Amino acid sequence: MFKAMILLKRKDGLTIEEFKNWWLNEHSPMASKLPNVKKLCFNLVVGEDNQEYDGIAEQWFETEEDFLSAYQSDHGKKVAADSMSKVSKRTRLFVSEHFIVE
Repeated sequence: MFKAMILLKRKDGLTIEEFKNWWLNEHSPMASKLPNVKKLCFNLVVGEDNQEYDGIAEQWFETEEDFLSAYQSDHGKKVAADSMSKVSKRTRLFVSEHFIVE
C-alpha cells in the first residue's frame, strides 16, 4: 500500500472555521472520488491560530503510480485546483507506515 500525507496551510484571510467548513464539507467529497483512492483521512490541527499547518490529509492507494495517475486525471486536476484555491502552502510527503501499536 502506498501512502501520501499532504500538509496544508490555509490562505491568509481564511479563518480556521472557514477552512474547516471548506475542507470537510466541500473539498472532502471531491477528494473521496479520486480514482483508485483506497482510504482517506483528514486531520485538522488543533491549538493556536498561528500553526505552521492547519490540516494533514492521509491518502492510501495501492501504488505510487495509482496516486500519480489519480492527480493526472481530469478529476484529480480539479481536486488539486480546488485545494490550491484555499491554501497558501501544500507539502506532500510519501511515507512508509510502521505500526507499533494497533
